[in-house]
Amino acid sequence: MITAELVRNLREKTGAGMMECKKALEETGGDMEKAVDALRRKGIATAQKKAARTASQGMVGSYIHMDKIGVLLEVNCETDFVARTEDFKDLVKDIAMHVAAASPQYLQREEVPQDIIDRETEIYKTQVQGKPEHVVEKIIQGKLEKFYEEICLLDQVFVKDPEGKKKIKDLITEKVAKVGENILVRRFTRYQLGETAK
Repeated sequence: MITAELVRNLREKTGAGMMECKKALEETGGDMEKAVDALRRKGIATAQKKAARTASQGMVGSYIHMDKIGVLLEVNCETDFVARTEDFKDLVKDIAMHVAAASPQYLQREEVPQDIIDRETEIYKTQVQGKPEHVVEKIIQGKLEKFYEEICLLDQVFVKDPEGKKKIKDLITEKVAKVGENILVRRFTRYQLGETAK
């Protein structure tokens, strides 16, 4: 028997919708842990579909590091319910802390001005002079990927990942899978004491 309390507990644990929780509990015979796993598997598979959905709720988070670095960050989700969950708040806090530590200049690679990309490409071309033409393009693309990983928040490796592999966009995708809603970083600002305005 799947009780309303069981459904509510699963919803609180995962942030998934009531009907999704009920269905997961029915499929797993009321086993809470198996239902959580089932929702997570389903969530990862549908995270990409959720990316097109409107995310207008969320929160503005902040992080201050030793009174010398400050970050303001807006992260959006689809509902106020998810915005109030510990999972969502922890994600915002982690990303704000990451911004303080890694100092990204842009949110995503699409925001990098073309003149900066062109300048980097020219530098890379100079570095690979004399190499065969068929490898030059691959080398330049590889160097550009590294460049994006250094300056774009979503492409940066999460500073708290012990293996040094998980990018910020992967961290967000995992959370989308867990809570069942689209999540996106809207914007951020990083301040450093004594830094001159750009």
